[in-house]
Amino acid sequence: MSTPASLPLDTPTDVVVIGAGPAGTATAALLHRAGRSVRIVERQRFPRFVIGESLLPQCMDVLDAAGLLDAVRARGYQEKNGALFLRGATERCDFSFAEMATPGWTWTWQVPRADFDKTLADTVESMGVPIHYAHEVVAASFDGAPRLTVADEQGVRHELSTRFVVDASGYGRVLARLLDLDRPSPLPERMSLFGHISGDRRPESADSNRIWICLHPEGAWIWLIPFSNGLTSVGAVARPAFFERYPADRERALRAILDEVPAAAGRVHEDARFVLGPERLCGYSAAVSRLSGAGYCLVGNATEFLDPVFSSGVTLALESAHRSSGLILRELAGQAVDWPIEYDGYMRRGVEVFRSFVNRWYDGTLPDIFFKSQHDPQTRARICSVLAGYVWDERNPLVRHHERKLAQLARLNQMGALA
Repeated sequence: MSTPASLPLDTPTDVVVIGAGPAGTATAALLHRAGRSVRIVERQRFPRFVIGESLLPQCMDVLDAAGLLDAVRARGYQEKNGALFLRGATERCDFSFAEMATPGWTWTWQVPRADFDKTLADTVESMGVPIHYAHEVVAASFDGAPRLTVADEQGVRHELSTRFVVDASGYGRVLARLLDLDRPSPLPERMSLFGHISGDRRPESADSNRIWICLHPEGAWIWLIPFSNGLTSVGAVARPAFFERYPADRERALRAILDEVPAAAGRVHEDARFVLGPERLCGYSAAVSRLSGAGYCLVGNATEFLDPVFSSGVTLALESAHRSSGLILRELAGQAVDWPIEYDGYMRRGVEVFRSFVNRWYDGTLPDIFFKSQHDPQTRARICSVLAGYVWDERNPLVRHHERKLAQLARLNQMGALA
């Protein structure tokens, strides 16, 4: 879709959003629905490939609040009502979102991100929000009123004036770079090989609509995400050294890794064909010194990206859009906003819950808890709430005291109390 002619680049708006991914479009939709003028500048053209294809139920609340849920539903994506963890030939742990402790959505979707992101962007544009594709933010000033310098495809520069800037640039991390907010991630460097295949042997059971997370015996893990278009997303994640033992050719390497895991090998058989990729992504974890400042905030992956293992990326992106848009509306209305407490602190609480789960996943204790928790319904329900994305539900001890409670579960598991 093209930019509406009624709002050219040099027209001031209340808010400029950098990036048209889920965090950017949800923020723009929420602000627009509240009566504020907003535009999006996006460096790429859509559709474009990106990972993060398995949503969590918590996303549904934000999609609904932003007026985007019906457009997503109309795409007929694969419904997802849980997650299946597999180890070796026999161990399995099946979480159904219907059993979680937190009241909320019990299902969501598996989405090809190229189509999903374009659906959100097209819907926001149809609301009347202009999206300027192929425009890159090259400079930013927050001395006085915020100003951005944007370059188009021909290199022509434009000055944008606004009252507030939202950085939803994802891995582009525009303001993090321009304002020197980038900080090293506390997580170790990891790498992923991933792509889309046709010919996946899906089971004819409830397992067919879940994301499968399969553990490799050498410390890697594998995802399989089914789409309604017949394709399946597959990927392997590990420390970079793990991949050195495999062929340099990406497809041969990924097939060799999949063949070493019984559950994955049974689905990605020799007749399965890669129709996209495999692609490689390394060193994706990122952090920033702060999430907001005078006249701006960061949302989505422009803030902090942890790891794909629990599909937290889009959930954190959408929740940051929802949280920040409410605060922006208050600020534009002249009300006082304590951004470090009300935004930074709030978002970091959810991130830290997921971080605890990620750390416990990679040190091996969380998989053991998963596979030994089958007969402890209360523990399963609390874990399931986190896996569904409800990481701000302070009624859940695994949210409120995540580090201590996970350590406690690890001790109980070692004693055999969860078996």
